[in-house]
Amino acid sequence: MDTEQTPIPNDAPAHPRRKTALLALTTAVLLGGAGYFAYWLLVLSKFESTDNAYVQGNVVQITPQVAGTVIAIGADETDYVTAGQTLVRLDPADAQVALDSAESELAQAVREVRTLFANDEALRAQVALHEADMSRARADLAKAQDDLTRRVPLLATGAVGREEYDHADAQVVAAKSALASAQSAVAAAKDQLAANQALTSNTTIESHPNVLRAAARVREAFLALGRVEVPAPVSGYLAKRSVQVGQRVQPGQSLMTVAELDQVWVDANFKENQLRNLRIGQPATLIADVYGNRAEYHGTVAGLGAGTGSAFALLPAQNASGNWIKIVQRVPVRIELDAQEVAAHPLRIGLSMAVDVDVHDTNGKVLADAPRSGAVAKTEAFDPRNREADDVVRRIVAMNADRTPDLDSGAALDVAGAK
Repeated sequence: MDTEQTPIPNDAPAHPRRKTALLALTTAVLLGGAGYFAYWLLVLSKFESTDNAYVQGNVVQITPQVAGTVIAIGADETDYVTAGQTLVRLDPADAQVALDSAESELAQAVREVRTLFANDEALRAQVALHEADMSRARADLAKAQDDLTRRVPLLATGAVGREEYDHADAQVVAAKSALASAQSAVAAAKDQLAANQALTSNTTIESHPNVLRAAARVREAFLALGRVEVPAPVSGYLAKRSVQVGQRVQPGQSLMTVAELDQVWVDANFKENQLRNLRIGQPATLIADVYGNRAEYHGTVAGLGAGTGSAFALLPAQNASGNWIKIVQRVPVRIELDAQEVAAHPLRIGLSMAVDVDVHDTNGKVLADAPRSGAVAKTEAFDPRNREADDVVRRIVAMNADRTPDLDSGAALDVAGAK
C-alpha cells in the first residue's frame, strides 16, 4: 500500500529566530569594530608600548690604585656599603717603608736648602771682608808710591842712599801684588756668592726646587700608603665579589662591584616605527614583572639613543654582503623613574619592565641640544687623602725649617701643582 508524502517547497522562508540572531551578531561585530577603532584612534594611538625594557643603573667597579696583597675584606655580596667605607685592605708594610724614606729625604732636603740660604749670608760677609782687605791694600800701595816718589829727588842729591830707594821701590811692588791678590779674592768671593745665589734667588725654603721634589715624593708615598685601603666610591649594594684574602692584586684589577639601586632607570627598546612620536619629557607608565600590577611606576622620557642596538654591537651586522633579510631595528629610550616609587618598591639591575609612553604631546625635542650642566656622577671618597698628604709635607718642612707648622691656612708650603 503506497503512502503519499507532502513535498516541502524549496523556497520556504527561513526560521525567523535564526535570521534575527544572525542580524544581531552582525550588528554586534560592526559595533565592536567601530568601538575598537574609536578606542584605538582616541586612546591606543596616543601611546607607544613595549615589553622589551630592562632596569639599568650605575654599576661601579672597585679597583685598587696600588699593587699589594689582600689582608682583609670589609664587605660581601648583598651587603649595603656607604661611600668611603673600606672594602678591601692591602698589606701596608712596603708603602710604610717608602713613606718613611721619603719623609727622611724631605727633611734632609729642607736642611740642605737652609744651609744654602745660610751660605748666602756667610758669602756676603766674605765679600765684605775681602773688599776691606782690597781697600787696605790699595791704601798701602798709595803710601808706598808716595814714599817712593819722595825719595826720587833725594836720590839725585845723595840725601837718600841707593839701598833705601830700592827698598821703597820693592815696597811698591809688594803693595801692588797685595792689591792684585785682594782684588782676586774679592772676585772669587763674588763668584761664590753668585753661584750660591743661583740656587736660592727668587725662592724660599718652602718653594725651593729640591724641597718641592722631595715633597712630591712624600705625597706620592703618603698616597700610596693611604691607598692600601680601597674605599667604596659610592653608596650601594655589593655584587660580584671576586677578590680573596691573600690574593696579590694589581692596579685596575676588578675586585667587586657596587650597584646604586637608588639611582636606577629603564632602557626601553622601541621599534624604529614607534619612534616618530616619541619626545623627551613625555610621561611613561611602567610595570615590573617582579611586582606585577601591584606596583605601578611613573617616569619621564629622558633621552633617545644615538643609534640602534645592532649598530653598537660587538659584531655589527654586515648587511651589504650575501643575502639580506630586513629585520626591524630597535633604539634604546632612557626613562627616568620616580625616586619615591623606586624606594617603596626597590628594583634590581636587569629586571624586565613593560612600558607605556603617552605621546599625546609631541612638542618636545627628539634629541638633546645642550650639554649637561653638571657632572653625571662624582665622589669625594678620595679627597681627604690629598689634604692629609699636604699637611704631612707642611709639618715636615716646618719642623726642619725651624718654624711652627701652619696646617690650617696652608700658607707654610706653596707647592706648584700640589693640588
